[in-house]
Parts: sequence; C-alpha cells; structure tokens
Amino acid sequence: MAEENPNVSKHPLVLHKLTLLRREKTEPKKFRELIREISMLLCYEATQDLALAEINVRTPLAVATGYELKEKIGLVPILRAGLGMVNGIWEMLPGAEVWHIGLRRDERTLQPVEYYRKLPVDPTVQVCLVLDPMLATGGSAIAAVNILKKWGARRIKFLGVIGAPEGINALKEAHPDVQIYLAAVDEHLNEAGFIVPGLGDAGDRQFGTG
Repeated sequence: MAEENPNVSKHPLVLHKLTLLRREKTEPKKFRELIREISMLLCYEATQDLALAEINVRTPLAVATGYELKEKIGLVPILRAGLGMVNGIWEMLPGAEVWHIGLRRDERTLQPVEYYRKLPVDPTVQVCLVLDPMLATGGSAIAAVNILKKWGARRIKFLGVIGAPEGINALKEAHPDVQIYLAAVDEHLNEAGFIVPGLGDAGDRQFGTG
C-alpha cells in the first residue's frame, strides 16, 4: 500500500510536545528543546525505509548477524528556523552530513529569496532530509528541493513540524516524489502567510528575537 503524503505523526509523544510548543508562554529555551525532541521523533518515522547492509559482529559470546546503514544521509536545514531541527536528528544519525540553504521570505510577495548556499560540487549523499519547522506557502521548501535536484540529489524528504494545506499542496504539485513528514496539519494561512493556529514565527521563538 502506498505511503500517505503527507505522513502526519499520530504518536502520543509528538502530540503532547507539539501542544507545549504551540503555547504562547513557552520560552525560547524550552521551545528549542521541544523542536529538538519532536525532530528526533519525526526522524524515526521518516527513516523507516532506509536501505541496510547485513554484517556480522562479534559479541562477548558469539558472532551475531546485524545491519548497518547502506546509504549516506544529508541533513539540509533551511536557514534559519531549520537549524533547530538539526541536533536532534544528528543524534539519531551521527554519520549524517549537514549542508545549509538560506532562504528568506519576501514579506511583500511571500516568495522565497535565496541568500546562502553551502553544498559540495557534487552530491555526497544518497538521501537528503530538508528541515524546516513550518511548511506555510511551500515556497521555501520548493526552492530548496529545486536546488537539491539541480545539485543531483535523487531521494529527498521534507521534515517539518506544522504544515498548512496550501503549502502541502504546493510542494506536492511541484515535487510529487518528495515525501512529507509533519507533526500536524493546521487550518489555513492568514493574509500575512502565517499558519493558523500555528505557533507564530518558529525562528523568532527559537532565537528569542520576536
């Protein structure tokens, strides 16, 4: 059976932590901790299809059959809000490479504007996880995936915390091969392009700049 897209987590820990994350009174330190913890849980769900290679390992008693990851993983946070998702996933995938794409939203047109890109000349990983807490208009996610595909990335997944129907549909239409993993799908975007009810500006709330 085909996997749902988006894949929206129903895990009790995700739902509990997301509620704390949404609260207006949650301070930046706690907000960062929650982003990290939710990201770890979403990573678990998004990596269930990674390829494995069978290996033998010696235990104190005998030889056991085990497995190791066959594919190299790249984490690609969209600056700056995506930075908060890196460390939690890095704990789960300590061998992952981390590359950065800087995209800011033009508040007048709501379109993404690229201001930074750090990628090697040729792809060094087989799977890229694009990280951004909020999938709002979908513009930044689409732009990041465009960049990665031109770079030569073959398998790309998007991990976010909250998505709006508008952004989800835009990303699926532009890149139907990209699987989306979220903690929640909210109601809609307001006139300023913010997700409602959402949690406000994820970057400002992480870095205490709101």
